[in-house]
Amino acid sequence: MARLPLPPPRPIVHPLRTADPARSTIRRLPHRRMRVTIDHEPLAGVTPGMLLWWFQHIGDPISYAGEEMSGYLAWHPLDHIRWELARPAPGGGAAEGARYRIVEAFGRRDDCYVDSVERVEKLDATGIRLVRRVAGIQVFQLEHTWSAGRDGTHYVSVMDLGSGSRLMTPANHYLTSRVFPEAMARAWVVHNEVGVLEHLLPGLAPREVG
Repeated sequence: MARLPLPPPRPIVHPLRTADPARSTIRRLPHRRMRVTIDHEPLAGVTPGMLLWWFQHIGDPISYAGEEMSGYLAWHPLDHIRWELARPAPGGGAAEGARYRIVEAFGRRDDCYVDSVERVEKLDATGIRLVRRVAGIQVFQLEHTWSAGRDGTHYVSVMDLGSGSRLMTPANHYLTSRVFPEAMARAWVVHNEVGVLEHLLPGLAPREVG
């Protein structure tokens, strides 16, 4: 796929949270794998049902800063470039079993550009799991899990890079040193702007999903 240009920044209508190093970790795992975890601050006014609805409708047009654009673009007005439904779910739409194409550039940096298609292997009231396989071997997984809490919805993101097979060690090393190195993982932690959902979702999600 041709590289998509980074569009001009969209207005920042809602404040972006700053990354808290105490709430994230980057771990090196056996066979040259890497795991990145972010324990986000609670999302006030957001329910698990709203988050399920959001990921099922992430490409739908919404009104943002006086313009109509996809929810994905409004979610991160600086770094997000495009979201596409590369393949609908078996029952249609952006549900479990669909394939999402996600294009973004962390921190608007050329060296942190991502254009990837992942299969939605889980999407329910507890979270979403996106997986990429090469020749049937899992090389990437991103799982967001959420649950209702006293101060709002508790939201955790875990990215796993590499296969658990020892035979895949050389490929894992290439993935975590060249394709998605630790510097890029740190940029992803800063980029991962979940806090904006506090401002978007209460006004978007239908009442029955709350």
